[in-house]
This record gives sequence, C-alpha cells and structure tokens, in this order.
Amino acid sequence: MAERLYRYSDLLTTGLSREQVRRLVDLSRLHRLSRGIYAPSTDPAGRLPAIFRRLPDTAVVGMHTGAQLHGFGDARSPEVHIIVPAGESVPHIRGVVAHEAVLPVGEPVFLNGVPCAPPARCAVDLARSLRRMDAMPLLDLCLRVGACRPEDLRVEVARHKRLRGVCQARELVHRADPRAECRQESQLRLVLIDGGLPPPEPQMWVSDGNGIPLYRLDLGYRHHRVGVEYDGVSHLDRDRLRHDRSRINWLAANGWQMRHFTDLDLYRRPAHIIRTLSPLLSL
Repeated sequence: MAERLYRYSDLLTTGLSREQVRRLVDLSRLHRLSRGIYAPSTDPAGRLPAIFRRLPDTAVVGMHTGAQLHGFGDARSPEVHIIVPAGESVPHIRGVVAHEAVLPVGEPVFLNGVPCAPPARCAVDLARSLRRMDAMPLLDLCLRVGACRPEDLRVEVARHKRLRGVCQARELVHRADPRAECRQESQLRLVLIDGGLPPPEPQMWVSDGNGIPLYRLDLGYRHHRVGVEYDGVSHLDRDRLRHDRSRINWLAANGWQMRHFTDLDLYRRPAHIIRTLSPLLSL
C-alpha cells in the first residue's frame, strides 16, 4: 500500500503546532521528504513508495537499503540508498543517497512495492565499498538467510571486473560462509585469516568417544584440537556462565585448548589474538 503524504499546511489543520511538527520530525515519527512534504514512518524502508514517486523510472533500491529489504541488512544506514544509471538526473530528497552506476543493475526485484537491485548486486556493491570488517559479516549473513547462493555472488563479482574495490569483494566472496552465526564471529574469522592463520571451521561440533556431538565451538581447528570463541555480553548471564564452565572443563579434559576473546581483543588489539593462537597451531 502506498504511503500517505502530508503537506505542512495539512498537518497544521489537524491541530498540530509548528513546534509539535518539528518534535515529530526529531523523534522520526514524521519524515520531511522535501520542502513542505512529510510522510509518517519510523523506518527508512517504509518511505520507499512515497520517495519513488519523485524518482526517475530507472531508479532502483540498492546498497544498504537493498540489503535490508533482502534480509541481510548487517550494514544498516539511516538514509535510503538508490541506484541510477550514470548521468541520470535525480531530484534532491532529504535522507536519500543516489549512487550513479556504470554497471547495469539487471532485472530488478519488486519488494515493498518498489524495484530493488537483486540480492547479489546489493551484496557485491557493499563488499566493494565497505570496510573489510563490515563487509565480511554482511556476506556471511547474505548466505545464511538464503538471499544468495555462493555461485550467485561469484557470478556477480565477476561482472564488477576493474571497478573500484572489486579485489576486496572477490576475496571476501570466496571467504563467505553461511555457518557464521553473528557479526563478531565473522569478524574474528577474518582477523585470523588476515593474521596469516589457516581459515578456521565455523560452528564446529565436538563429539564424544561414541561420535555423538556434544559441544559446538564458534571457530575451531579440528586437527590441532584448538577452539576459538568470542565472548560477548550474553556470556555474563548466570545460566550461560554455568554451562560454559561445564563445557570448558569437558573440552580441557579431552585435549582441547580453548582461547576466548572479547570486543577489546577484536577491535583494539587483533595482533594479540594472532600471537595467542600461533603457538597452538605450530606456526
């Protein structure tokens, strides 16, 4: 259903004061699309039908907003991102970022009533433009939710040959893994790879002597019997802590060496992670 638009004068006739209108905009309960035109929405994606009434027919949703619509919006952005062919004239709309693309988008997918770039295109565009630590979780999530298959990403990244950032995108597409379960786990895996360590196995099950899976590790090196885990806020829960202690004791008794890292290690001292794990992997 198309979103209703309000003129400023219409809002005032409902009994709202100028100060109340400004307050609703500050609270993101109203969005000012252009001078004197407002739309009620708390989600940038919810404004799309109204926004597309003012855009050229060649425009499609893409980048951050496209990833969000396709279900893998790990790299969220408060703005609405659209893609238009290079040289296309686009009116200035508050909160809308237009990306001129020399590479044709292909057949759009209609979501929320508007044309959207295919999921592989959104994923590869972001993999080319985001920082590595932001792009890796997004590609993992894209595969995890089933928005793309690995071959879809490989085909799409091949189309971006010679475009800026394609080397990074090509490498990360090759590394993407749907088994990763959270952003920090994807980033920790990338830190290990960038630090020269072998790629770890995500969400690796450890079995007992009868081959029955008992415990699952965030990341693991089965041959070396080394486990790597990211400890976030959830690990401070009392019940979770009891389970973790029982798990850690069993793993240690069965020859596993576990190493745990936090946000401090991941974001401020990644070299410490590599120094800690290298001796355990005989590197």
